[in-house]
This record gives sequence, C-alpha cells and structure tokens, in this order.
Amino acid sequence: MESGKMLYEGKAKRMFETGDPEILLIEYKNSLTAFNAQKKAEMEGKGRYNTLISAWLFGYLSEKGIPSHFLKLVDDNHQLVRKVQILPIEVVVRNITTGTLCKRLGVPEGMRLPRPLVEFYLKDDALGDPLITDDHALLFNWASPEEIKSMKEKSLAVNEVLGDLFRGKGIILVDFKLEFGRDSEGNVLLADEISPDTCRFWDATTGERLDKDRFRKDLGDVLGAYREIWKRLSGKEE
Repeated sequence: MESGKMLYEGKAKRMFETGDPEILLIEYKNSLTAFNAQKKAEMEGKGRYNTLISAWLFGYLSEKGIPSHFLKLVDDNHQLVRKVQILPIEVVVRNITTGTLCKRLGVPEGMRLPRPLVEFYLKDDALGDPLITDDHALLFNWASPEEIKSMKEKSLAVNEVLGDLFRGKGIILVDFKLEFGRDSEGNVLLADEISPDTCRFWDATTGERLDKDRFRKDLGDVLGAYREIWKRLSGKEE
C-alpha cells in the first residue's frame, strides 16, 4: 500500500495517509530523544529495531486477546495501522521503582512493588507531560469513565502478559508507557508503540539496562541493547 500525504511527524515516528481512509502508514525514525526532547541524537538502525519489536509485541498481545491499532508489518521501518483518535493520556505501569518516580517521591531505586502501580500523565510536551488523576481526566473531558476503566484494565493485562513473556527471555519488565486511541466505532485500542523507547528492560541476571536508559544515562551501546531485545524475542542472530 502506497503512502500519501504526511499527517503527522513526532519525535520518533511519521504518519501518512493511505488509499484507505481507515488505515495509516507509520514510519519509525532513527531519532533518539530524552528529557522531553531536551537531549537528542540520531542512531542508524534504531527505527528498524523499534518497528520490528513493536510489531512483534502487538502481534503477541493480539494472540492473547489484547487488541491494538497494529495491522501489518510492511517492511523494517513501516507498519500499517488502524486510524484511531489518540486519547491525550499516557498510561505508565511500574513494577520496580526507578526514574522519575524515585525523584518525585524520594524512594530508593530498585524496590519491587507489591502490585503494579498505574499512573496517568497528560500527553502534552509543552507542559512536560504532567502527572494527573482520574478526576482530572474526567473533569476536563480527556476520557470517559468507561475509557479510563478500559485503559487501566488493558494496561494491567499488558503488564501481566508481557511480564511473563520477558521473564521467560531472562528480562525484567521494570515499567512501560502505553497510549490508547478510539477507533471509528468508539473502541479503545492500544496504539503508538511498545519498544525499548517506551519500556524499561533489565537483564534478569546482570541488571544491565536494555532500553533507552542507555541513552538517557550515557551508558553507551544503545543500539546493542535494542538489538538484544529483538534477538531474545525473535531468536534471530544479527
């Protein structure tokens, strides 16, 4: 399916029209950003790994009964997806304390939580994606009660399914960010991507970071970490 007019360009992806008004083409970029895009870089091959990893994980979640906007992998940098209206809320699920949670609450890094912590953030780069409550989402009409319930339930289901998956691959799913969108029938679907850009992965044996924290913290070999996630999911050596 050929791409048409570009509809949107974000920090990590471009979105294009196709011949079908209900289907969009997404191109994954090689851009790396952190700290609300205050830190930026380009890394050849990064977009490819995120495309492949995200497609693989969306496919796996679909098999487990968790639908998403993902339709088809076109090539190593492009996917076809259902057109959805993105809800302006990012859902973060945390299993272990790290990152901004530690800074915000003064808790030590590496604490395994007794149950997953679900947080909502307003999707607004200009405001720094602030933490919000359910009431904020409801009172400002960012989501309906049914949508909030659906996002929480789906996020916890994703955590359970992917936590088990990665545990079997020798990886700890520390935390992750999800986005959701409404399709033309009003269904709430997983959207955006699930990749080392949006998840924190720690090697279960060594504790090595296998995600974008390698870029945030200047740990080096960022691409190698993304490659390792793809290798463990696909079983393919590159």
